[in-house]
Amino acid sequence: MRPTRLTPLLRLLILTQLAFNIGFFAVLPFLAEHLARTVGMAGWLVGLVLGLRTFSQQGLFVAGGALADRYGIRPVVLTGCALRIAGFVWLGYARQTWAVIGAVLLIGFAAALFSPAVESEAARQAVLHEKAGGGPRTRVLALFTVAGQAGAFTGPLLGALLLSADFRAVCLTGAAVFALVLAAHARLLPQHVPGREPVPPAGGIRPLLRNHRFLGLCCAYGAYLLAYNQLYLALPAEIERTAGSQAPLAWLFALSSLLVVTAQLPVTRLVGERLSPRRSMAAGLLLVAAAFTVVALGRGGASPLPATGFVVLLTAGQMLVAPAARAWVPDLAEPDRLGLYTGALSSVSGLIVLAGSAATGALLDSGLPPAVPWLVLVAVPLLAVGLLPRQSAVAVG
Repeated sequence: MRPTRLTPLLRLLILTQLAFNIGFFAVLPFLAEHLARTVGMAGWLVGLVLGLRTFSQQGLFVAGGALADRYGIRPVVLTGCALRIAGFVWLGYARQTWAVIGAVLLIGFAAALFSPAVESEAARQAVLHEKAGGGPRTRVLALFTVAGQAGAFTGPLLGALLLSADFRAVCLTGAAVFALVLAAHARLLPQHVPGREPVPPAGGIRPLLRNHRFLGLCCAYGAYLLAYNQLYLALPAEIERTAGSQAPLAWLFALSSLLVVTAQLPVTRLVGERLSPRRSMAAGLLLVAAAFTVVALGRGGASPLPATGFVVLLTAGQMLVAPAARAWVPDLAEPDRLGLYTGALSSVSGLIVLAGSAATGALLDSGLPPAVPWLVLVAVPLLAVGLLPRQSAVAVG
């Protein structure tokens, strides 16, 4: 059967992901260096702040997802956009540690509202699209990923351009992007999604906690996210060591995003015919482990090739892991609690990243031989493979 066109709501959700990531990635890649050089934070404190940002976002997704189930996506998305604007403005002017922490917590909490609302609704609509003969859900979710990466490609280039002024200009531009998003979504987001009824505020947590297969997926995805977040912690340190500045960082982020934009859909079509979600995620995690190995074996010189290889392999792993994980969740979740389960996936991930980020920052500052931190990080995605549930209920296709 020939796939049907995407519905207007699906198109809006995909464009929403594009806009969110333009604003976010204009700021995030340059945060660690700003905290270290301008604010003067130690390496462990930079790692802790980045972990707090991730935890306040990923860790509180479960609350945002539950609110989206209860009240619908419109009020949750609009509130989250308003808080993100305030957080970026605050971060642009923050110079003391407490103010930086407050700003990054607000930035993270804003995403904890709007991201699970958008992601869970995209997954729900992808399943409905699949049932209506519109094609496999993973292709829709891969398109969602491509839109996000297109934003992640554009954002760092915008941020690098503005960084020639200062970090405050970067933050204020990020806030302006979200102000435009807020205005557009106030007009375009529907008041009520047809066929979706609010659910009671209580009653979903206990079944979730007894869902061992879903919790296994959460833990595996969290370990993957901890590894992936080294794009923002370990990679900037490696670039500073090899290049003597952060200038190449924006281009490496752009390379990662460009790979996803150009290759995600072909990869998803190819993998969908051959691999289950578990096998797709396992293959992606092995590629992530290989990415850390490349840097560990290539350190010692000033060549940019190990860092480039890291980005390419990490991105290839992401293209296998992310759509498969999103496609798996609806089959492990209660149908009327998809927002809660989508949020829980990210909340568990946030806890793992919070626990691991400060330790990673300390490891990078420990004075150990250069290859040791990267060899330690190889173990993270390998552990995630062992945590994956043993059976899947849906094929990636």
